Amino acid sequence: MESVQTRMKNAYSALKDTFGYTNAHQAPTIEKVVVSVGTGRIDDKNKISLIQDRLAKITGQKPSPRPAKQSIASFKLREGDIIGYQVTLRGARKIDFLNKLIHIALPQTRDFRGLKTTSIDEMGNYTIGVKEHTIFPETADEELKDVFGMSITLVTTAKTKAEAEALLRHVGLPLQKAD
Repeated sequence: MESVQTRMKNAYSALKDTFGYTNAHQAPTIEKVVVSVGTGRIDDKNKISLIQDRLAKITGQKPSPRPAKQSIASFKLREGDIIGYQVTLRGARKIDFLNKLIHIALPQTRDFRGLKTTSIDEMGNYTIGVKEHTIFPETADEELKDVFGMSITLVTTAKTKAEAEALLRHVGLPLQKAD
């Protein structure tokens, strides 16, 4: 089982023939990983602290609260209300999280048949929606009544969708085969 860090270092040699890179700095890399959880308008302080605690356990970093940018009367939402939590991972924590995601968490997902390549956006970033946080080993033994989902975004330096897909396949992300 080769680590994500080793595969990212070898990305230039693996992708230079396909995309015509002449310099190692032209090869795309994964810049950061953003993990976010939307809480909506939860008034229960215990549930909010539970989400913060489990997100901190999963990522190894304290989540930062995200306030609402504008008021929406029909949702009874006011500007500045906390509606979610987010963690941005870089460096060693990013590598550790990616190793855990690729080798432990995704294989534990129910009915897993690979990740769709349609989630790569025009900027070369890839977003994964996780329905249950319990796929991570830090939270698997806890009660299943307070299960929440999260969004994991891999921000890459790729210029196109094709470069991003090639990088993510090389890193070891289990993407589905192209049709």
